[in-house]
Amino acid sequence: SGAPAARGSHLALCSFPSLQSPAAAARSAPSEVEPRQRRAMEGYRNATEVQMSQMVVPFHTNYRGELSIGQLLKWIDTAACLSAERHAGCPCVTASVDDIYFEHTISVGQVVNIKAKVNRAFNSSLEVGVQVSYEDLCNGKQWNVCKAYATFVAQGKPPAKIKLKPLIPQTEEEKIEYSIAAERRRMRLAHKDTIKGLITNSPVQSEGENRECNTVVPAEKTRVESVELILPPHANHQGNTFGGQIMAWMENVATIAASRLCRGHPSLKTIEMFHFRGPSQVGDRLLFKAIVNNAFKNSMEVGVCVEAYGHEMEVSRRHINSAFMTFVVLNGDGQPCTLPVLKPEPGDGERRYKEASARKKIRLDSKTGLRK
Repeated sequence: SGAPAARGSHLALCSFPSLQSPAAAARSAPSEVEPRQRRAMEGYRNATEVQMSQMVVPFHTNYRGELSIGQLLKWIDTAACLSAERHAGCPCVTASVDDIYFEHTISVGQVVNIKAKVNRAFNSSLEVGVQVSYEDLCNGKQWNVCKAYATFVAQGKPPAKIKLKPLIPQTEEEKIEYSIAAERRRMRLAHKDTIKGLITNSPVQSEGENRECNTVVPAEKTRVESVELILPPHANHQGNTFGGQIMAWMENVATIAASRLCRGHPSLKTIEMFHFRGPSQVGDRLLFKAIVNNAFKNSMEVGVCVEAYGHEMEVSRRHINSAFMTFVVLNGDGQPCTLPVLKPEPGDGERRYKEASARKKIRLDSKTGLRK
């Protein structure tokens, strides 16, 4: 899918993991039109559900022979977009993708199974839930890889405005996701204020003093810039640059920035706050910028932003997307290594350093159930 043509107040402004807040059930699902017992009939399948299965071949992998996260993001975005369009009945574009935590790596010869379905439809946006697992064909075992929540915006023909039909959940699981979708949407909109509050009220402490590694790396040494020319194979069925392709390119430059800090081969563990702010088309140039924002004892955050411009002489550039990615470096036993200390750049670099610490606190709080 591509990016929305314009920013609206209904767009998801940031990303969040699966929430289990008590307030999630505050907004109840609409009543069903038919008796519930008929809905629970055996063989029921959600009308928006899309399934995708992909065999992992060497072309899809990184230097370790594991499925590239960039390739996985392409498949996730494709399945989610098809699900959104199945409900909307018109083209849909990616507005944002919530936090994604990767639990396992996937190897050559294994099969990736992706299931996507719409959780809730708002005025002109939809939340799509995506479950990813992988299957070993030799022993038949399956493992969960990650769960993602993506927000899409329906695109009608100008000047007409899209008003999506409501989604009526059928099963208990669908009703829970329907209710929590509203809470996730509320917290996305409040995320920037949450970050500001943490920075203001909780002074960030440096971890450098307690670090076993005494190596200090200036943040500017991790900076990466890379340009891509958008060609027809990079465009989706609507003519915009495929959102999954943009996310894959972002993962690539983020990995290079992380590698420059650790001088090794980092593993991507978390993606946070994919936020598409505008479209790009065939013939545009995309400029990708990545830098390590903060390095903690066993993990580092890399910030990535994407700008678009029409030709080399064009001065003004359009902000297309931004995201934050968390990497770790594993030793031979699969345990995280201690990372060098990062020296942030003065000014804007110090702001990014503090915000990265605030985002880490939010991630830790969400895992331990402390967030409300």
